[in-house]
Amino acid sequence: MTPLAALIREQIRQAGPMSVADYMALCLGHPRHGYYVTRDPLGAAGDFTTAPEISQMFGEMIGLWLARAWVDAGRPAPFLLVELGPGRGTLMADALRAARTMPDFAGAAQLWLVETSPRLRAEQAARLPQAQWASRLEDVPEAPAFLVANEFLDALPVRQYLATERGWREKRVGLAEGRLAWGLSAPLPGTGAAPEGAWREESAAADSIARQTASRIATHGGAALFVDYGYCAADRPAGPTLQALRRHAPADPLDAPGEADLTWLIDFDSLAATLAPLSAAIAPQGAFLSRLGIGQRAARLAEARPDEADAVADALERLTAPGQMGTLFKALAAWPAGQAQPPGFEETA
Repeated sequence: MTPLAALIREQIRQAGPMSVADYMALCLGHPRHGYYVTRDPLGAAGDFTTAPEISQMFGEMIGLWLARAWVDAGRPAPFLLVELGPGRGTLMADALRAARTMPDFAGAAQLWLVETSPRLRAEQAARLPQAQWASRLEDVPEAPAFLVANEFLDALPVRQYLATERGWREKRVGLAEGRLAWGLSAPLPGTGAAPEGAWREESAAADSIARQTASRIATHGGAALFVDYGYCAADRPAGPTLQALRRHAPADPLDAPGEADLTWLIDFDSLAATLAPLSAAIAPQGAFLSRLGIGQRAARLAEARPDEADAVADALERLTAPGQMGTLFKALAAWPAGQAQPPGFEETA
């Protein structure tokens, strides 16, 4: 039993079953035993690999996107360049290198990284010594902002609800024979009727990030880009989406709390609505990257590094192919009404 498992079981014994959101918050963010507090989860030695770690091409495409969005916004100077959950700093380092093609972009940028993990902050500082850090988006100053969040929202706590023959009930984590087990709350009053088997997920933390982003950009200008696991109405999953990953393989979310990554799939239609009054567009990751020119970049890399051509081709397929990350991941851009639509969304999905 992990130390965090013992703490969670004791809390349930004293206070009763907890919501999925409360369970996620403890597993990922407990100040002593939380998953993101105790380790660097990325790479072969960790539990998962994000797009920036697969290839420099991903961050380079984001850098080109940011530079173009900055130009379309009128080249504000200075401006805030903000990344939520920046991992090891790989994406932003690659993005800034690519954005040098746009004169004055880097000189006008004030880099802010929103990160809570001490270990990851240290890695970010090694790659991005010019950065400033905040633990929350609300601690970042108010100014024109260009914000990036890659695989960030999916790790924020989420509540899950199921429609049963007795009405809507919330999914809970409780105890069965002394072990962590799934359960349901009593029927929730005032939630309306729904077909049995219907489900929904709600994240107050993700909604707060979206509302703060919309308020900042509507007031001061800029643009935002969210890239994450997710779905739209056409590919909505059959049931709730909480999942665990440990050592690059699926795991039971209730096994070894604090030792596995916990995520859920983002409802991109809902995210776009929460970002109002900003304009928004959604595209599959593969289409988004292809429209930005990742195929051409891969060809140039393969030509410059013939001994790495196979690795470049493999990375391109992993990032863009429908059977890989190309459709499972979505990209969403948000920008002020009246400003030019950012590139990569010419034919939205």
